[in-house]
Parts: sequence; structure tokens; C-alpha cells
Amino acid sequence: MERKKIPQKPSKKGADREERLKAALKANMARRKSQARARAGNGATRSQTQKDQ
Repeated sequence: MERKKIPQKPSKKGADREERLKAALKANMARRKSQARARAGNGATRSQTQKDQ
């Protein structure tokens, strides 16, 4: 009995995964950037308060 060969198509499932991963990475990088900015802003405030004491 012969099996029919089904042509391999690029799976839509893989493309969806790539898009989800890309979106998650972008959101993660934005969150990290925001955290870094907040830390940098807080660092200047801390040094000023330490000088005042």
C-alpha cells in the first residue's frame, strides 16, 4: 500500500508562535527599559538626599 505524500507547507502554527515570541520580547524589553529609567531616576534622588543629611 502506497502512502500519499503531502507537500510540506510552512506551518501557520510556527508563524503564529514567532509572532507571539516577538511581541513578548518587545514587551519585556520595554518593561526592562522602563525599570532601568526608574532606577536611574531614583539613584539621583537618593544621592541628593544623602548629601542633605
